[in-house]
Amino acid sequence: MALDLKTLAAIDVGTNSIHMVIVQIKTSIPTFSVIESEKATVRLGERCAQTGNLTEEAMLRSIQALKRCQEICRTFKVEEIVAVATSATREAPNGHEFIQRIYSELGLDIEIISGQEEARRIYLGVISAMDLRDEPHLLIDIGGGSTEMVLGDGRDPIYLSSTKIGAVRLTDLFVKTDPISQSDYDLLLGYIHGSIERPTDDLKALLKTQNISSIKAIGTSGTIETLATLHAKENLGVVPNPLQGYEIPFADLENMVWRLRRANLEERTNLVRQKRAEIILAGALVLLETMRLLGVPSISLCQRALREGLVVDWMIRHGYIEDGWRYQSSIRDRSILKLADKYGINITYAKQVADHALSLFDQTKGIFHEWGDQERHLLWAAAMLHNAGHHISHEAHHKHSYYLIRNGELLGYTESELEIIANLARYHRKSEPKKKHENFQRITNDRHKLFVRHGSNFLRLATALDRRQIGAIASTRVLCNPRSRDCTLQLIPRQPQDPCTLELWSLDYKKQPFEAQFNVTLSVSLDQ
Repeated sequence: MALDLKTLAAIDVGTNSIHMVIVQIKTSIPTFSVIESEKATVRLGERCAQTGNLTEEAMLRSIQALKRCQEICRTFKVEEIVAVATSATREAPNGHEFIQRIYSELGLDIEIISGQEEARRIYLGVISAMDLRDEPHLLIDIGGGSTEMVLGDGRDPIYLSSTKIGAVRLTDLFVKTDPISQSDYDLLLGYIHGSIERPTDDLKALLKTQNISSIKAIGTSGTIETLATLHAKENLGVVPNPLQGYEIPFADLENMVWRLRRANLEERTNLVRQKRAEIILAGALVLLETMRLLGVPSISLCQRALREGLVVDWMIRHGYIEDGWRYQSSIRDRSILKLADKYGINITYAKQVADHALSLFDQTKGIFHEWGDQERHLLWAAAMLHNAGHHISHEAHHKHSYYLIRNGELLGYTESELEIIANLARYHRKSEPKKKHENFQRITNDRHKLFVRHGSNFLRLATALDRRQIGAIASTRVLCNPRSRDCTLQLIPRQPQDPCTLELWSLDYKKQPFEAQFNVTLSVSLDQ
C-alpha cells in the first residue's frame, strides 16, 4: 500500500442498528472513499422496562454484529477501528458495563459519546460530502433513540442539539396498536411536540437574528433515507443510485405520513423493509413536525452522517486536515474557554496555572514520562477548568469540578478524554487517585489511569506555584539527577525581592504525592 494511503473503519453502535464503513484515506490530499459498508439491525434500544438496562438478548445481538465487523476489517486489512456508541448505551444504567464487556470479549475499544458530540460529528460527516456555500443549513438526523439538529454553514457549527426522541424509543413508548389508534397517535404527536419545542424555538430565534425566513434542510440516517427511497420509488418509478441530494417536498412528506398512519404493519412492509416498517411512522412524524415548526419547505438527503464524521474527526485529530477544517483544535479550545466563562473562572489565574503545569510536563518528558501532545492538551484543559467547582461551593470544590466538567458538554472530546480531564481536575488537591473512588473507577483503560496519576501531580504543583493567584512565580527550572533520584525545582520570582513564602510552603505541602509517584526526592529553591 502507498505510504499516503490508510485504511480505517468507523463503527456506530446505535439504538436501532450497528453501522460500519471501511474507508481508504489518501492523506496527501486529504480525502477518503468508502470501500465497504456493513449494517446489522440489533435493536439495542429495546431495554428492560423495569430497570432501563440493555437486555442480554440485545447485547448478544450487538456483540455478534461487532464480531462480524471485526472479521470484515481483517479481510480488508484495516489499520485502525474508530467506534462510538450513542443514545441507547449512554442512557442505560449498564451501558458502561456493556462497553467493558465488548472490550473484554472482542478487544474492541468503543467510546460512548454525548448527544452534542454526536451532533458535531454528524455535521462533520455531512460537510465532507456537501458544499453548503457559506449558507446556513439545518441538519436533521433521526436515529433510533435521539434526534440531532445542527445549524451550520460549512464552517464551525452555529447550533447543536440532541433530543431524546428517536424512531425506536417513540415506537416502544407509544405505538401499541396496528394500525395506530387515534389515541396512541395523539399521545405520540403530543410527546414529539413537547420534545422538539425547545430546540425548534432556539433555532427560530437564531434564524430571526440572521434574517433568514426560509431555511434549507439536509436529512441524514435511516429514517430519512427510507422516506427518500419510498418517495423516489413512487414518484420516479426507480430509486437513483446514489440517492445523495434527493429532495422530498414538505407536502409529499405530509402525504406519506398520512398513509403510514393508516397502514398496518403488513401494508407498511410492502412499502419499506420489515425492520424499518415497524418504526418508520414514529421517525417520519418527528421529521414532519420539525419541518412544520421551522417552516422548512423541503429536505435533501445526505448519505454521509455519523460514521463518516468519525472518519473526518480522526483525520483532524491526526493532523491530516488543517486549512479550512479548524474544528478540532479551535472547537476544543473555545469549548473550554466557554465553560470557564460560564462558571466564573478567573481566566488569568487559570492560564498561569496551565502554563506552570505544561512547563513541568515539558521539562520532565523523557525523564519521568513519555506522554505526547494529546495528553499535554488534556492537562491544559484540566488546568483551565480545575477551579470550576467554586461555582457551586468552596467546600470540596475539586469534587464539584469533576461533576461540572464531566457534564459540561465540552465539544471535540471523546468520553474517555472527558473522564481524564474531569479526574485530573478532581485530584488537583486533597486525596490522590484511589481505586475505591467511583470517578476513578470510571476510567477503564490502565494507561489512562496512569496518566491521571502523573498529570494530577503536575497540576497539584502548578496550583501551589500560584498559591496567591498573583502570578508570583514567573517560571521554573527542573533539575534532575536520574541516578540519585534527586530533583530540584528552581523558582524564578516575578519580583526579585518577593520571598514567595506562601508558594514555598504550598509546594512543600503538596510535593509528597509527586515524590511517591515518580520515586524522587524533590527539593525547592528560590532563584533570586
